[in-house]
Amino acid sequence: MSIQVLLADDQRLVRAGFRMILSSEPGIEVVAEAEDGAEAIELSRELRPDVVLMDVRMPRVNGLEATREIVSDEDSPRVLVLTTFDLDEYVYGALQAGASGFLLKDAPEDQLVAAIRVVSDGGSLFAPSVTRRLIESFAGRAPAERPAALDELTAREAEVLRLIARGLSNAEIAETLVVTEHTVKSHVAHVLMKLGLRDRVQAVVLAYESGLIRPGEGGTP
Repeated sequence: MSIQVLLADDQRLVRAGFRMILSSEPGIEVVAEAEDGAEAIELSRELRPDVVLMDVRMPRVNGLEATREIVSDEDSPRVLVLTTFDLDEYVYGALQAGASGFLLKDAPEDQLVAAIRVVSDGGSLFAPSVTRRLIESFAGRAPAERPAALDELTAREAEVLRLIARGLSNAEIAETLVVTEHTVKSHVAHVLMKLGLRDRVQAVVLAYESGLIRPGEGGTP
């Protein structure tokens, strides 16, 4: 079954470029295009695509507001936000809104395709430069109030959360902790469930907001 994608961007030529790239990929189908956030919300609820490729700056309703509306629905599509170096102030807002990943607009075609597949499969993806800038934005911030749910994590689950916040994949966490990848997946699932989080993106936000990990720290207690 193909991955159904909704393109949301106010520039027609940009949408056409993405459609051309994705239409040649097996297992990916562009089901509709939206020229602003309001239309993206409407089409998302009507068509129920798997992934929404979301621009940030759009008229009427911007990408952040649209993302927040879309992911608030039950069984909502995953949202992959497109950003650029000069849109840093939007990255954190999109994380809070519930985006599952970020990609630079000038990313190579293979990265775009891979990102859509990863996000559709329930994963999260950050362009390395976006991750670095996001983490740097937490430097110097006073930690928010520590969620009580963090105390429900086991020592190993808290360790896994710290490693997630550092951007490690399941395979990398398994190698670091000398356990199987299946064990890591189980720990990650428990962390998300106990903290009431949608995905790894929200886990990263919580870890930094709460001060569980600070920029430049290692991943172990």
